Formats: sequence, C-alpha cells, structure tokens
Amino acid sequence: MKKSLWLTFAAGSFALGLMTAPGRGQDPKPEGQKVRFDHIVRNDFFAGLSGDREAFARAMRAAEETIKENPKHAEALVWHGAGLFSQSGQAFQSGDFQRGQEMWEQGLAEMDEAVKLRPDTAATRIPRGSAMLMASRFVPQERKAALLERAVADFSHMYDLQKDSLDKLGTHPRGELLMGLADGYDRSGEKEKSKALLAKVVSEMGESVYGKRAQKWLETGDLPAVQRNCIGCHTAGH
Repeated sequence: MKKSLWLTFAAGSFALGLMTAPGRGQDPKPEGQKVRFDHIVRNDFFAGLSGDREAFARAMRAAEETIKENPKHAEALVWHGAGLFSQSGQAFQSGDFQRGQEMWEQGLAEMDEAVKLRPDTAATRIPRGSAMLMASRFVPQERKAALLERAVADFSHMYDLQKDSLDKLGTHPRGELLMGLADGYDRSGEKEKSKALLAKVVSEMGESVYGKRAQKWLETGDLPAVQRNCIGCHTAGH
C-alpha cells in the first residue's frame, strides 16, 4: 500500500470521525466525563497526520493511558484503534508485514469493541465507519467486503438514529454522513440505495458542494474517490 494512500485514509478516518455534531445518537460526553475525549486528543492526532510524529505519539499515549485506567472507555478505544490502523499502513510500506498485520488486527479489534460498548453514538460509529470506508479502497479484494460491511452498518445506523432530525445538523456533518453512506452502498453493490441517498442530497442540499457533487455523481454514474467524502475536512488545530 502506498504511503500517500494510507495518509489519505488516515486523515479521512480521523476527520470524518468528528463530522457529526452532538445531537440524537451522540451525547456530548459520557456520563462522569468532564470533557469529550475527542476534544482531548484530536488536535494532536490531526497534527500527527500532518507529519508531527511527536504530536501523534502524544495522542496515542493519552488514549493508552485512558484505556489503562478504563479498559472499557469506548472513545479512547476507537481513536487508538484508528491510530493503529494508520500506523499499520506505515509498517506495511516499510516492509514490516508482521508488525503491520499485528497493528491492523489490534486496531480493528479495538474499534469493534468500542462500537460494541457504545453502539448508538456517533462518537464510536462514525470514526470506525470512516476508517473502514477509507481503508476499503486500499486493501486486497478478499478484505474489502468485511470493511465495507462495517462501514455501511455504522453509517446506516447513525442515519437511522438521526433521520428525523437531519435538518438540525450543519451542512458539513449532514453532507459527510449522507455522502459516506452513499459511497458505502455504491461500493457494496447496492446501487439503488446509493442513488436514493444522492437524490436526497440534491433535493435538500442542492446549493452546497455536497449537492453539486451528488448531482454530478447521478448524472455521470460515478464520482472520483477524492470527491465522495471528507469535503473540507478539519485540519490540524481546527
């Protein structure tokens, strides 16, 4: 896997993980927690994905310390798992396939556990779904279906939880959710479901960049991968 592709995947994984604002399906913070976990680590993660290794290591340490204190901390697990996923790509790129496979499996297990612990919150569903959606573009064919299945499950679950209040979400989180699910359906062979979502984006968000890209997708039957998701995503420190 090329390093540049994995950096794209990693950036999208973390950025998309923050797209859905608190609302139905995402509580602002777990009970007893003073600050949302993503607010603690996200700037360091974004900086790390932009090349700041020290910041990335700091974010991973914060997640590891939180998991050590509370092995069932779902948000720490999903962020740490996604971090391992991005690191696995670097290991594969360097030729350390054994280490890459170990990090891949551990990262996947941690994200799965996070969703199992808190299945009805965007704080776990969207980070895992985003990571799966991005990673599925770069893996061998035999691994693709399992990743897409997770991605579609996560995005569709969040859509179902929030479908009656989507208009209360900002343009960015709503667009990322709908376009991400449309992408997952499209690449899973569920073309009609994908088209229905794209039509919804055009109907409800026609003047936005999401609406325009959805319209192009419907007209041409396809859209480049880089235009399907993570449109105007976060950058380090934002």
